[in-house]
Amino acid sequence: MTKADIVNEISKSSGIDKAKVLETVEKFMETVKDSLANGENVYLRGFGSFIIKTRSQKTARNISKSTTIIIPEHNIPAFKPAKVFMDQVK
Repeated sequence: MTKADIVNEISKSSGIDKAKVLETVEKFMETVKDSLANGENVYLRGFGSFIIKTRSQKTARNISKSTTIIIPEHNIPAFKPAKVFMDQVK
């Protein structure tokens, strides 16, 4: 399902104009991205959590050149679904 499909579904079920729904979905995604960029997790009860995970420093190897590089510690965004969500999908 794409963002356009989500907008269409919400618009059909709620009767709200597609442009307003698209704007709302865009603002939601922007808010989640901004929060994660600022180091704040986003918790949506009954749905899940958008969290920041820290990947520790590691050594990577390029086998063809036989060289090693160090990948520094860095943060990545992640989604952890709520138990209710997981039970519904199963």
